[in-house]
Amino acid sequence: MGKGFKRYALVWAVLVLLFHIVCFVTPNEMAGMTKIDSNFFTGIAFIDLAFVGQLVCAYLALKEEEKKKRFYNLPLITISYTGLIVMLAAGAAVMMIPDLPNWIGILVCCLVLGFTAVSVIKAAAAADLAERTEENVSAKTLFIKTLSADAEQLAASVQAAEIKADAKRVYEAVRYSDPMSDDVLVGIESEITRKFAQFSDAAAENRVDAAKQAADDLIILIGNRNQKCRVFK
Repeated sequence: MGKGFKRYALVWAVLVLLFHIVCFVTPNEMAGMTKIDSNFFTGIAFIDLAFVGQLVCAYLALKEEEKKKRFYNLPLITISYTGLIVMLAAGAAVMMIPDLPNWIGILVCCLVLGFTAVSVIKAAAAADLAERTEENVSAKTLFIKTLSADAEQLAASVQAAEIKADAKRVYEAVRYSDPMSDDVLVGIESEITRKFAQFSDAAAENRVDAAKQAADDLIILIGNRNQKCRVFK
């Protein structure tokens, strides 16, 4: 349990305590409200349920350690908080309206609670979808990100002027490539990886001609990959 949730739970407990103090310390008869009426306890019960639901939503949102996951789950707090405010208003109305049939009060509170629950579930589903989409995108861009980092490092480490120029050409080709990968590109990406390893070996051994040939082949392969990316989009 994180420190953020512990502080949140402390504030929540204070608000719940204040709510019950206000409800039970006020006079038994005030503004048409009577504390021996079933409507009074109906309002109390549903507002308590809303408080508990809001705390559960806050826990689900704040338990995540990663900032991105917390950001995705923030709607759980805002929606449940809004639902709590609406339930407070609805519960107070049920408790204070004179001679209100008890079934009407229960129905109104159930509708508010149900609408809030549906909204929270939809927000949780949206957060899960956003997280899975980001993970999928990260996986599909991993090849170009890794190759770009390797190409940049190689361009910075090469000493020979001729090979350095080739390394920069390769890096620029990779840098401006389509970042998204696909299963249909596995073959050509494997070939690019193999050819880049050859280029790196040639650069490390200062074999200018071999490095130039490997660089030319790499740039052609990268261009072919980019064409396939456009076709399969």
